[in-house]
Amino acid sequence: MQTYDYIVVGAGSAGAVVANRLSANPNNKVLLLEAGHASHPWGRIPIGFAKLINNPKANWLYTAEPEANTNGRQLPVPRGKMLGGSSAINGMAFVRGQAQDFDTWAQMGNQGWSYEHVLPFFKRMERYEGGGDDTFRGREGPLRVTNPEPRDPLYAALIEAAGQVGIAHNPDYNGANQDGIAMSQATIASGRRMSTAACYLDPIRKRPNLHIETRALTRAVTLDGQRCTGVRYSVGGNERRAMATREVVICAGSINSPQLLELSGIGQPERLRALGIEVRQALPGVGENLRDHFAPRTRWRIGAKGYTFNDRARGLGLVAQALRYALTGKGMLGMVAAPMRAFVRSRDGLEAPDLLLGWVPMFTEPGRKGPKLSRESGVTCYAHPMRPESKGHIHIVSSDPTRQPAINFNFLSSPVDAALTVRAVRIARSVMTAPALGFLKVTEMAPGTSQTGDDEILDWVKRTAETTYHPVGTCKMGADGMAVVDSRLRVHGIAGLRVADASIMPTLTSGNTNAPSIMIGEKAADMVLQDAASGRG
Repeated sequence: MQTYDYIVVGAGSAGAVVANRLSANPNNKVLLLEAGHASHPWGRIPIGFAKLINNPKANWLYTAEPEANTNGRQLPVPRGKMLGGSSAINGMAFVRGQAQDFDTWAQMGNQGWSYEHVLPFFKRMERYEGGGDDTFRGREGPLRVTNPEPRDPLYAALIEAAGQVGIAHNPDYNGANQDGIAMSQATIASGRRMSTAACYLDPIRKRPNLHIETRALTRAVTLDGQRCTGVRYSVGGNERRAMATREVVICAGSINSPQLLELSGIGQPERLRALGIEVRQALPGVGENLRDHFAPRTRWRIGAKGYTFNDRARGLGLVAQALRYALTGKGMLGMVAAPMRAFVRSRDGLEAPDLLLGWVPMFTEPGRKGPKLSRESGVTCYAHPMRPESKGHIHIVSSDPTRQPAINFNFLSSPVDAALTVRAVRIARSVMTAPALGFLKVTEMAPGTSQTGDDEILDWVKRTAETTYHPVGTCKMGADGMAVVDSRLRVHGIAGLRVADASIMPTLTSGNTNAPSIMIGEKAADMVLQDAASGRG
């Protein structure tokens, strides 16, 4: 049995950050546990997300339970399983969210989480290589963030088309306001993925006070009364224990963090007892409040040749793309998953955008090893509400930590979500049929021009939509009866234990969740160190 000051469970978007910041003090002995491998050959190449989306060597490959509003389909729930976590397999879009997102958290009683309070952490974490206002952007952080110019004719035409339907170009949606269409800012630099493993762990691997253990599955936290004392974990089937003299910080993500709490006897008493698990702390909110973006993918055939990667990356074109990437780090192999996005308002009078559109300059189809290019040329545009009201849950089904928990999203259970999804599809149609795209010879393939009524569109959504891989909220921060952690991310009723990842979000942020997850890691580490210095840890 080894003893550390701090144990961090999960080396993902938040956990890698926490381990970096806590181990910056050489007096802090830190253990970082990661269930997956150290890396994967495709992990550093941006297009590698297509190779890792179905790869069990880098991905937990969870699936959701069948639901009525998904027509009984079991939707895939990919989660990163290696150093960097989901930041090592995601689409690399960098979206902070709106100031209103964080102000809402503060208004819900979470002191210190307003936009004014989280902005310094967003700035501290990033080395933004675009323009913009230094009031909002960081220039010296570990995470490199880039903002490409819309030089490609397809992207330039999309910006013009959006302008024709009232969506203006916004050169920095992570700046003063989010409204408008823009190229996607990305955690890509010099043609390489900027995961938290690359930016937060690689530079500090040689710190003697930091021990990183991979392929280490944490089975439970250990408790002495109402205080967390360490963890039980296994490597290669051999069980081990580690003690934490100060704190254990769970950063296992929105699926695995509630799973680990329940395995440790923290959660809904009736559920735990039914599985033969001793109840150590009754917290009914563990595993509840699950939220994600449910997004239909509209599809548009492009009749003009040479504008999509379906034309430009087949046969010798693929050789050209590989050569371009090798020489410049750009092209299809070096791009973010959705290179263009728009943040729009569903109606006049709203304070901020509530819908997101994202464009992918190709058609893909399922392949045995992941998505593959279609022979037909087209553009995919996904469209969805950014702050859904529908809430689901995640709960263990066994005391065996290797068993997948049951994931129930409960998508479209809110009528508001259903109405806004239909509205998002209609706005996508308005952009794709604007005059500026006429030269592309655009034809709607899905949902199809015959699908005109709200009910018809909604039925298509239920048959085809998938998550955008942004699960949050299952260890909600707050002071109400369903909160799991307080505003300093301490688990209610258990000393020496925190949760710091996307699971603590009370509500979903407006856009992709990787950037706010990294911010949570930064802020969590700051609070841990503050509490240790003041004797509260």
